[in-house]
Amino acid sequence: MNVEFTGRQYEITPTIRKEVEAGLNKIRKILGDKFETKVVLAVEKHRHKAEITISPRNGPIVGLAQATDMLSAVHEALDHLQKQALKYKTKWLSKKRKAGKKFNGQAEQETVEAAVGLSESTAVSVTVHKFPAVAKTTEVHLVHAKDSVALRPMTLGCTPRTRWPCVR
Repeated sequence: MNVEFTGRQYEITPTIRKEVEAGLNKIRKILGDKFETKVVLAVEKHRHKAEITISPRNGPIVGLAQATDMLSAVHEALDHLQKQALKYKTKWLSKKRKAGKKFNGQAEQETVEAAVGLSESTAVSVTVHKFPAVAKTTEVHLVHAKDSVALRPMTLGCTPRTRWPCVR
């Protein structure tokens, strides 16, 4: 995890640096260790602004905060960043495919003994096919061929109600 600090009209103190790194360690536990971080701390008039940007593999996550002192601005930005990281992680996990049984194209067979008739000698073995609960379907892809479009446009005298081809 690389952290790049930038101070605009502000001298970055060791306490602020430790607070940012401690907050980023919490986020690192959520997202893992493979991201870069840019921290921009700025002072404009009497406003202290903290902007922390994390760049994981699927796009940046940004935490912005503004307060009267820099420490509270950093805490607010880290809290916002932590919420965004949790949201990012849950989205990623929900989209990830779960490992399950795959249908190999052949039905599972199961024999069931059924008593049909008056005695046990008339018992019949029945083969029951089991198919997966969800049938896999493929989406239909429509391709418009150039041949399906008329090569010449209709003339003004031709309407769809007149006989085809329109002869004058």
